[in-house]
Amino acid sequence: MRITVMGTGYVGLVTGVCLADTGNDVIGYDIDAAKIARLQKGECPIFEPGLLDLLTSNVQAKRLRFSTDLADSVRHGQVIFIAIGTPPRPDGSPDLSYIRAAVRDMAVHIDTKKIVVMKSTVPVGTCKWIEDEFNALGKGSLVHVVSNPEFLKEGSAVDDFQRPDRVVIGANDPEAAAVVRELHEPFVRNQRPIMVVQRRAAEMIKYAANACLATRISFINEVACLCEAVGVEIDEVIRGIGADVRIGYQFLYPGVGYGGSCFPKDVQAFAHVADSNGMRAELIAAVHAVNLRQQRRMVDFVVNRFGKDLAGRTFGLWGCSFKPRTDDIREAPALRTIDGIVELGGAVRAHDPKALPHIARIYGDKVTCCPDAFDALVNADALIICTEWNDYRSPDFDRMRQLLKTPIIFDGRNVYNTAQMKRLRFEYYSIGRPPVTSRDWHG
Repeated sequence: MRITVMGTGYVGLVTGVCLADTGNDVIGYDIDAAKIARLQKGECPIFEPGLLDLLTSNVQAKRLRFSTDLADSVRHGQVIFIAIGTPPRPDGSPDLSYIRAAVRDMAVHIDTKKIVVMKSTVPVGTCKWIEDEFNALGKGSLVHVVSNPEFLKEGSAVDDFQRPDRVVIGANDPEAAAVVRELHEPFVRNQRPIMVVQRRAAEMIKYAANACLATRISFINEVACLCEAVGVEIDEVIRGIGADVRIGYQFLYPGVGYGGSCFPKDVQAFAHVADSNGMRAELIAAVHAVNLRQQRRMVDFVVNRFGKDLAGRTFGLWGCSFKPRTDDIREAPALRTIDGIVELGGAVRAHDPKALPHIARIYGDKVTCCPDAFDALVNADALIICTEWNDYRSPDFDRMRQLLKTPIIFDGRNVYNTAQMKRLRFEYYSIGRPPVTSRDWHG
């Protein structure tokens, strides 16, 4: 099948590459000429495990190409996927201006029947608006609009697309739904369901899914804060509640909050959609508020230990991406940590296996970017961990002690355990667990 994917970000690029890999003829379109030039040279603009190899093999097989030619791209696709960003506005609502512009620009070049598939996360009713817009532009008889939300996790996006838990297709036209189902059938040979629902339901499913997962994260972080207050180990509490089959363990990991391109944006959008429909999503508003607080926890720990004036102090920071296995730093807790330390006069020496170029671009000489993790510790007053990359799980602790001015770790992802830190004689502050201080080394 001939497919066009509008947008070559995380979602668009993974979608196009994976659909090409099953034999479809795919064009990835983007207005960013520099990005398209990189893709045409076989360079992947994002780090995502497995993506570059698939991209290279499908370009070589001539099943995948990239273009800035809108007319050619639109005419090529029997099915056109829209995977364009919907960044949050200051009030939390999603900015749909890029999608609206794309729809109007596409309509000029539509002269045969098309199925337009919405991959972007959009409020309920957006697909209806797109359908109405095509009607107003005289193309309504040629276009069917389908919602097909993505459920990709950065760091495992290729695997998620190829082995989905479920595929959701929101369509009011059975024939259009059947075409989109056909595209996804090669990926559900593991008997995972393809669910065909009404378009508005599909749009709601995406927001509800992300809001649910974000709620679990903020819930366990709230429990962790109470554990700190009453002197209880959060790890023991998680074992006890997660063993309940109705609860389970997924997304019950305390830390410095969630980040990335989805949860922060979609939680705020959920609350805004509720407000605009006459209800207040009080739970979702609290989820967002708890997350903002958690993203400040490392700075709070530092201030409690060193005071509010950090002039003359240096902090090593491990992990800048919002999660492991990606270079994405959008809404990453590390950014709030860096900002907080710098605002209080401190210096930051940062390391990340993949995200350092983005940190250098944003902060310039305000942050020292260290290609080696141990370089980030040189003459540092303490280490702060914001992302739980495997690279940090079993370091040379003796070398760490030699490089740090004082053996202090602020662990925002609970990478280490308190007994280990006592034995190794580190001061250790983590989420939802009693701190380890020098008094505990001799206890």
